[in-house]
Amino acid sequence: MPDESAIERAQDALGVRFRDSGLLAIALTHRSFLNENPTLKVESNERLEFLGDGALNFVIAQHLFERATRATEGELTARRAQLVRRETLARVATRIGLGNHLVMGRGEAASGGAERSSNLADGFEAVTGAILVDKGYRSARAFVLKWLAPEVTSVMGAATPKDPKSRLQEYLQAAGTPAPKYRVANAAGPEEDRWFTVEVFVSGEVAGTGEGRRKLDAERAAAVDAYQQLSDSAAVADESKVTPETI
Repeated sequence: MPDESAIERAQDALGVRFRDSGLLAIALTHRSFLNENPTLKVESNERLEFLGDGALNFVIAQHLFERATRATEGELTARRAQLVRRETLARVATRIGLGNHLVMGRGEAASGGAERSSNLADGFEAVTGAILVDKGYRSARAFVLKWLAPEVTSVMGAATPKDPKSRLQEYLQAAGTPAPKYRVANAAGPEEDRWFTVEVFVSGEVAGTGEGRRKLDAERAAAVDAYQQLSDSAAVADESKVTPETI
């Protein structure tokens, strides 16, 4: 667990002063630390992560609802998905320097756990949950909007993103390829905190995989992965066709 000086440094980085610093200590404790120290009576950040995930989604949904007054439900959903996805939260956590304050097992740390996007995103959610418990919704909202401000500005100024599943299907249709098929490869965790892994098949082969707390989120992530891999492969194939005679 982080000591008092580590907690103080973490609070400075986050820009938040906790009434109960023990909540922040829990928010920064990765489950790998407990796995390597089973005799310690400490808690990992997973429960706070669960709470923070819900709070974060609500904060962003409310903010978009208030600002994007002409956006449809589908547009709001697409923009929120951009803001709360793992990559976005990991980027924000990196800007904070959150990885420097996470407490994890030696094995996880040695394998680059402090830079792993899943750990960074989960840590940001856990800190949000800790602020919600310690200081209430208004403080949690202020924290989220402060750190996601650049991302919110970017998303609000951009064209509405197309749903990844629709984009993949249109790409395949243009290439004369049958529609993709999605399959749940794994569903881990208790019912109230399920984590899905989905594979998307194109022409009978796995073209991409994705993860998410909802099956739909995992399917969208798989569609993004497949689209990127297929479009990259197509670009490489086109380059290989270029010969001196065709230049």
